[in-house]
Amino acid sequence: MARKQKNRHVSPSRNILSGVLFGIGLMALIDEIIFHQLLQWHHFYDLSTPFIGILSDGLLNAFALFAVVAGLFMFADIHRRHIAHMRTWTASFFLGLGGFQVFDGIVNHKLLQIHQVRYGVEVLPYDLAWNISGLILLTIGTILFFQAKRRLSLNEGG
Repeated sequence: MARKQKNRHVSPSRNILSGVLFGIGLMALIDEIIFHQLLQWHHFYDLSTPFIGILSDGLLNAFALFAVVAGLFMFADIHRRHIAHMRTWTASFFLGLGGFQVFDGIVNHKLLQIHQVRYGVEVLPYDLAWNISGLILLTIGTILFFQAKRRLSLNEGG
């Protein structure tokens, strides 16, 4: 018979990892489904043949699905153990969303140049929209994270 565990000191690391993984995976799926498949603006890797481009999209989908499932399994575990802290988890979720977006926009689009947001148009407005939306998500995550941290420290001290 399983014993119900008491609400122990909330260790934020599992909450953070779960939220970040879920956020990264969800944003990768949104990117893949909308921009790669529905709009067909680009593939994850556009520097080769169409076959390789589609293969790279499949690998990105597999990674995204793994991240979503792993994040949700971890969330179920911390919830079952009564160590879930929703403010920390939500902050981490937003950090994962924005982190994927900014990483993709800066590293993949500009530094590695493995694909652009869109081809055949002036790319600057697309780059700005892509990266600014990612920065907004990161800002939301950062604000929520500091609020959660402050709330946890108040609960521990009082």
